[in-house]
Amino acid sequence: MSAHTPSGAFSLSDTQELISYEPATGKELWRGKHGNVDEVVDRARRAWPAWAAEPLARRIELVRRFANEVRKEQDEFAELIARETGKPMWEARTEVESVIAKVEISVRAYAERTGQRKLDSALQGTAAVRHKPHGVMAVLGPYNFPAHLPNGHIVPALIAGNAVILKPSEKTPAVGQKLLTFFNRAGIPSALVQCLIGGPEAGKALVAHPDVNGVLFTGSAQVGIAINKKLATEPGKIVALEMGGNNPIVLWDTPLIDDAATLIVQSAFTSAGQRCTAARRLIVKASMYDATVATVKKLADRVIVGAPFDQPQPFMGPVIDGKTADQLTESFLYLLSNGGKPISHMRRPLGEDMPFLSPAIIDTTAMKERPDVELFGPLLQVVKVDDFDQAIAEANNTRFGLSASLIGGTPQQYNRFWANIRAGIVNWNRPTNGASSSAPFGGVGYSGNHRPAAFYAADYCAYPVASTEMEQPRASLGVGFKDA
Repeated sequence: MSAHTPSGAFSLSDTQELISYEPATGKELWRGKHGNVDEVVDRARRAWPAWAAEPLARRIELVRRFANEVRKEQDEFAELIARETGKPMWEARTEVESVIAKVEISVRAYAERTGQRKLDSALQGTAAVRHKPHGVMAVLGPYNFPAHLPNGHIVPALIAGNAVILKPSEKTPAVGQKLLTFFNRAGIPSALVQCLIGGPEAGKALVAHPDVNGVLFTGSAQVGIAINKKLATEPGKIVALEMGGNNPIVLWDTPLIDDAATLIVQSAFTSAGQRCTAARRLIVKASMYDATVATVKKLADRVIVGAPFDQPQPFMGPVIDGKTADQLTESFLYLLSNGGKPISHMRRPLGEDMPFLSPAIIDTTAMKERPDVELFGPLLQVVKVDDFDQAIAEANNTRFGLSASLIGGTPQQYNRFWANIRAGIVNWNRPTNGASSSAPFGGVGYSGNHRPAAFYAADYCAYPVASTEMEQPRASLGVGFKDA
């Protein structure tokens, strides 16, 4: 086998094992056997009632213990994330910190979003609103944040009283499996929180399983739409789709060109562009174009691309595998051959057989039709516009609607921007990425199905139940009855 398997960062062996490779080195990192979907779901189904019957305080206590278990191996877990995703250690450490912080955020969110309410009336009894868990929840995780993003579904689901089956990305199974061990060490039963190892077929079987009550998905729009279609005739299943974006960052009047360029580079190239909130399109006022693009290019050319443990630490690691790197290179060439003007070429700085890419910038203003796709990597398209209305129209020229930022401009222009942009995250003088876990996270169009995650994850992890209650039956009949 060559240093980098032709299929990318994972492969299936003849014995139906899943094998994960380090993107930065091509070395085998992990291997494990495929799980049995029916067996995993059956275990979860049998374990769930006892968990749902536990007091809320007990469930919260156990997820807090989970956070402490992660703290005990914080550095080791970050190293595993870095090795399996290729992201720099500084970023992997940030991901582990987010995993830990998610617990207290989720506790607050559950209290705020699903709190009990009672309205007493002496004659009509008590009107109450309480929440129930759905049952068995399938969590399908992505490879770019293989711990933080699945954890953002798992912790709220457990607090609400659900059983959880995590199907990690086939490109990052080691991190998914390790994440689940922390829950089990915390005293949460192994049947209640399980890891299903497998490829796309395992994910499809889990989604379609009749004993799965909810599907919580983070990944591409293509897969999310397929899940939505599959479950269109099953309204009883809760479905939360957290998908990608073709996110715009609009640059308008500002004297702070260096700061603007920094925000643009952070938005476009953090995580090697492998964030659903990454800026894919830079929309620039014509009079600001030359100075802005020159400064952005100069800063992007300074980006250090390297392996997770390199010193000095790189800003960008590799993309997830060779296949992804090849597709992004082909996308850059497509834009180039269809009217795009190169500003910074996409290169393979560590060799053609390694999935490291340099930050690429291309002006697509002259393209007759700009592809409305999520190019999931370090590739930024630039579009020049003449007025603010044109900038907003160009920003909205997408089926996606996850994140958008305005850099510069006046408060009045930001108000117009906020009011007219179709996105679930709208920022001013901040990057498109790096959203707060203490706020809702989701989008519209091809970016989501109006089930925002993060602080609002509690909404899809439990359903409200309205009750009217009296300790003794009491009733009277009015109009429409004969005398006795």
